[in-house]
Amino acid sequence: MNKFLFRQAQELQAKLAKAQEELKDITIEVSSGGGAVRVVMNGQQEVHSVSIAPEVVNAEDVEMLQDLVMTAMNEAIKKSQELAASRLGGLASGLKLPGMP
Repeated sequence: MNKFLFRQAQELQAKLAKAQEELKDITIEVSSGGGAVRVVMNGQQEVHSVSIAPEVVNAEDVEMLQDLVMTAMNEAIKKSQELAASRLGGLASGLKLPGMP
């Protein structure tokens, strides 16, 4: 690998590491059931909190609560992935590889 390519790879690695660290500090909050279940997650898909409104806790309808939690978690993961893709996706485009346009 020539020095130019090696230097570009090092710069890209440093930028990726910085972007990943920044994702740790960004939080995403989503809810389901009209706010009955809330999930707070960071850009690295680490869950910070799950809040459940007392009025949706019903021993006779556990399935509804499970669905609300699952919906909120899936939406938080989706938004976290979109955030990471938007932050990390453009970094590789600046890398000039031989033979690539």
